[in-house]
Amino acid sequence: MSIRSAWLTFIRHTINPVAIRAARRGSGPFSLVEHIGRKSGARYETPLILAPVAAGFVAELTYGRSVAWYGNAKAAGGCVIRYHGRPFTIDRIDDLDAASGMKAYGAPRSWILRLLRRHDFLLLHVAGR
Repeated sequence: MSIRSAWLTFIRHTINPVAIRAARRGSGPFSLVEHIGRKSGARYETPLILAPVAAGFVAELTYGRSVAWYGNAKAAGGCVIRYHGRPFTIDRIDDLDAASGMKAYGAPRSWILRLLRRHDFLLLHVAGR
């Protein structure tokens, strides 16, 4: 098992369950991406820290574009974001340049993202906006 694979397994079984519970309650910094598996048809919840913007939300792709929630949402043509306990239907996902992504997160989160050399952002459009 690679180091990356071991790390993701650790997160999936330790941090994610805590983050999901907090996001369901609408507390803490986490939001939930509710998506349907493109092969299994199963319903999944993935915790993310999102930045709200006028069009919807900005997501930083910490683990790159190969993450399941992104592939599932793209294949389905959207997903549902649960932000502070409220559901928002996402009907379009666009690439977002790093400068705009950093600006959406603001200080101090953008400082941390810059320090970690994060540069892959998405704009999740809320239906009707």
